[in-house]
Amino acid sequence: MPDLLATRAGRLTAFFLLYATEGIPLGFTAVAIATQMRRQGLDPAAIGFFVGSLYLPWAFKWVMGPFVDTFTSDRFGRRRTWILGAQVAMAAMLFVAMPVDYVTQLGLFTAIIFVHNACAATMDVAIDALAVNVLPEHERGVANGFMFAGASIGQAIGGAGVLYLAALMPFPSTYFFVAGTILLVTVFVVLPLREPPGPPREATGKSALAAAAADIGRFVREAWQAFTGSRGALVGLVAAVLPFGAYALSLALSSNIAVELGMSDTEIGNLTLVGTIVFAIACVGAGWLSDRFGRRSTLAVCVFLTVVPTLWLAWKMQQFGWIMPVDVKASNRPTPDSSLLATFWVTNIAFNVFQGAYYGIRSALYMDVTTPKVAATQFTAYMALSNLVISYTSWWQGLAMVRWGYPVTLVLDSAAGLVVLLLVPLMTARRAARAATATP
Repeated sequence: MPDLLATRAGRLTAFFLLYATEGIPLGFTAVAIATQMRRQGLDPAAIGFFVGSLYLPWAFKWVMGPFVDTFTSDRFGRRRTWILGAQVAMAAMLFVAMPVDYVTQLGLFTAIIFVHNACAATMDVAIDALAVNVLPEHERGVANGFMFAGASIGQAIGGAGVLYLAALMPFPSTYFFVAGTILLVTVFVVLPLREPPGPPREATGKSALAAAAADIGRFVREAWQAFTGSRGALVGLVAAVLPFGAYALSLALSSNIAVELGMSDTEIGNLTLVGTIVFAIACVGAGWLSDRFGRRSTLAVCVFLTVVPTLWLAWKMQQFGWIMPVDVKASNRPTPDSSLLATFWVTNIAFNVFQGAYYGIRSALYMDVTTPKVAATQFTAYMALSNLVISYTSWWQGLAMVRWGYPVTLVLDSAAGLVVLLLVPLMTARRAARAATATP
């Protein structure tokens, strides 16, 4: 089998497929399994906690960086070893989780999937490190595009694809499909890779564990110095722990409502697939707009627009009296009006347009306020905090749905998402960056 790292087309293909293995299990757990949980009668608070736990390892993946750098094998490839081990562990965790009843044993199931996601987050660190080492500078832009496209396609396969399969086979059988897709990449992409040897390691006189601990301490110090180095960076830190716009229609609330409205797995799969496609297109298009019309203004507009479909859905649900979560197994459960179903479809698609639009712009804005000297440290920390926001937002929304109902949760989600607009105007780029991009 060919070593994909040996050619430009091979490298782009390899990183596309490697990132797809990150997206597939996330789509499987956050969309397909969350949908089945609601279908089996699990309450929204429990599902919100489960979905929130999925993103927690990604919020702290930076901790694994020093270990990936320190505990390596030159014989099998410094990054390749971690990628290979993580993929095998991810598949193994899915097989361990398969017989566990997530309704009656939710705690155990969540713990297993948490380990699964911790392996995926560690793999992400190793993949990024491999990309830095093997991609020539002139390939990095297009390669990053392929990588995020791979993650998006992977989520569609794990979410929409599995929901399609669930209409044809027992849902537990889909675990084999997800694990199989990961292991196919392991066999046909990772195993044939011939990772170039890394630079010689410096002799520090420390054990590998002590060296990793020292690197973690250095990361924290450098990140704090970078955050406090400019007003834009410090404001960016505060903004990073806040939601950018509404989030509810991208989390467990959307899956809960879809099941309660009587949508089949195939219909939810269709909605997920369309949403993923428009999200990816909007991400690219809005990035171009931000280069043309200014980062902060386009970001603020896109963040605000995520609130519009969210509040529209809240109003329509209030209007039709669909307030509290319903028992999906009840024989006398209410039948939704066709216009409410249509509203749910339209609001989900519109939301994915606006959220996809700001995702790309937000990353670019964080690059603007990042200090080049510590770019890897500072930018990684910003992205990690963004994942933490997704985690805690999913948790509180699950509790809010059960206590106050869907319309109130959607309104609270919108209000929380607008707070960050007070900070976006203050996230000014570094003077050096403005000078470098100024027109002579």
